[in-house]
Amino acid sequence: MNKRMNVGIIGCGNISRAYVTGCRLFDAIELTSCADLRMEAAEAMAKECDLKAMTVEELLASPDLDIIINLTIPAVHAEVTNRILESGKHAYSEKPLGLTVAEGRTILETAAKKNLRVGCAPDTFLGAGLQTCRKLIDDGSIGKVIGGTAMMLGAGPEGWHPNPGFFYKVGGGPMFDMGPYYITALIHLLGPVKSVSAVTLKSSETRIATSEARNGEVLPVEVSTHYTGNLAFKSGPVITMVISFDVQAHHHKPIEIYGTEGSLTVPDPNSFGGPVELSRKGSGTWESQTLTHPYESNSRGAGVADMAEAIIKGVPHRCSGQLAFHVLEVMETFEVSSREGRTIELSGIGNQPDALEPGKPASR
Repeated sequence: MNKRMNVGIIGCGNISRAYVTGCRLFDAIELTSCADLRMEAAEAMAKECDLKAMTVEELLASPDLDIIINLTIPAVHAEVTNRILESGKHAYSEKPLGLTVAEGRTILETAAKKNLRVGCAPDTFLGAGLQTCRKLIDDGSIGKVIGGTAMMLGAGPEGWHPNPGFFYKVGGGPMFDMGPYYITALIHLLGPVKSVSAVTLKSSETRIATSEARNGEVLPVEVSTHYTGNLAFKSGPVITMVISFDVQAHHHKPIEIYGTEGSLTVPDPNSFGGPVELSRKGSGTWESQTLTHPYESNSRGAGVADMAEAIIKGVPHRCSGQLAFHVLEVMETFEVSSREGRTIELSGIGNQPDALEPGKPASR
């Protein structure tokens, strides 16, 4: 590759350090600068990570940057991503792409108008665990895929998070917080979703924080806290999904995929590594699988690097705006399906990302 793309970050919160570390794993990108509404936050990160601190306006106007990573809070993801695109730069956003399908559609339209790329987290499906699962499915190791389960079950963040209130406001909740990891992983493995049939509920109007920083604080709940539904995929399988902040304990694996010749356990889609286990028809046992691809540890930034290499080569990138829009549509449709009491057909925007070759990183 004869070109490296220069990258800047808007938003210097906790996740930004993981992106700094991850971006530096890849040859296709060079992270040079950072910005935040709070200049002191940008300056602190710049000093810690050997970057150039800028105001948001300076970063957007910089002629030296090709891609800007949007690490702001979810409530302003769409606004900031559109500002990045309007400035003439490619945009890569933390999940979710936006809070509504309407916001996501605006982003895609702006990118098309400007002839620019949009990328969006999560990029964990580019890691060793989920790429190994994809290869096993594509190779026919479990035969024809019939169905599966996807379970993100927890008691909510109020017991440990220093500022859990935003998890229960619009744009939060278990679906918008953790759903992108699970839905993206499933689309990577099985292709696009055809329809959603779901029931959602809010278990209470308030939650009580028990974390040390907020102990006893009353947290108003604006969103559903328990989501259950069936995702019918265009390729045929039906996946039962439960995403919840109302479960005190369980024994479920994050994702299981069932085929005519066996079953596959898929690792936590909020991670890059394993374990991956396969049970073949009639065996009655589970066998650990050797990971066939690189990046087992936290490699956030892989999606940015994959997008940069794709821009240089003129080919599609994997963590695309279309994929993120499809994930957003699935998440929003859970609420619509529950409210209207019917199965909802999806728009058809979105496609299955190309698998990586075994042993090949997202971009080097």
